[in-house]
Amino acid sequence: MMLRNKKKLLLVVASLVALSCVLTLWQVSRSRTFQFFGELIPRVNTSQKVVALTFDDGPVPGPTSKILAILELEHVRATFFVTGAELQAHMPEGKRIVEAGHELGNHSFSHQRMLLVTPSFVRQEIESTDSLIRETGYQGPITFRPPYGKKLFALPYYLWKTGRKSVTWDVEPDSFPDIASDANKISDFVLSKTQPGSIIILHVMYQSRVESMKAVKKIIEGLKAKGYSFKTVSELIMLTGENQ
Repeated sequence: MMLRNKKKLLLVVASLVALSCVLTLWQVSRSRTFQFFGELIPRVNTSQKVVALTFDDGPVPGPTSKILAILELEHVRATFFVTGAELQAHMPEGKRIVEAGHELGNHSFSHQRMLLVTPSFVRQEIESTDSLIRETGYQGPITFRPPYGKKLFALPYYLWKTGRKSVTWDVEPDSFPDIASDANKISDFVLSKTQPGSIIILHVMYQSRVESMKAVKKIIEGLKAKGYSFKTVSELIMLTGENQ
């Protein structure tokens, strides 16, 4: 009887340890500030009132023209994390982003969650998208943003081994449904959460994100009124640790 109870206890302990490991890995996979390998940048440590405005997904016809027009009107350069599949399908839009002086980042080819994936899958997703980004004429550094912010082992390891920086964010209004449904709430959220060195993420490439598109001009004007200026992600990274 005692031996049987001991085995049951060991089984319970093993199950609890396994569950704890799974929960820990789940938290790591969705963390904006930690990964097992390489450099992860959710924001930049600087005292200067500068921020990076970033847009995920696309490019697609229609919304690309609208967001470029807003940025041109406001004299703001931004970073577009594009997917390879949509860039391949809409190369003219990608070229227009580059011609307007903005930065392109890699957001994978297929926009699949990169959790339980093979190294070969990761390599194909990243390298094929990098090649398409170069086809646009963009010559600057290419940072990577994990789809849905998800990563575990294979993705960060490949980024680390190939010298790529992984960029997440610290201001994300679109992640809260009650905020994402209203342009005024989106802009108010961004203005209240932004700090020097912040990386702001917005999704404006689809009709379902029309409120985010409406919020962009308000966000830019509000941040300018607070004394902020805008840089691309790569420009912002260069200020890491800057206290001037």
